[in-house]
Amino acid sequence: MLVLTRKTGQEIVIDGEIRITVTSIGDGRVKLGISAPSHVKVDRAEVAARIAAEEADAAVLVCG
Repeated sequence: MLVLTRKTGQEIVIDGEIRITVTSIGDGRVKLGISAPSHVKVDRAEVAARIAAEEADAAVLVCG
């Protein structure tokens, strides 16, 4: 894991095409803006976990 310190307005670039921008910091929260090409799926971890669980459940029903 890479850990970086950034200030509001600063960015991190991943693979030359994904940009993560710190939009605000305060009250125990950091807000991030994410710009990525349309073929890159971006989800919060809990959403990705829920989608994976739903897909696994669907696979069990199909393969049964």
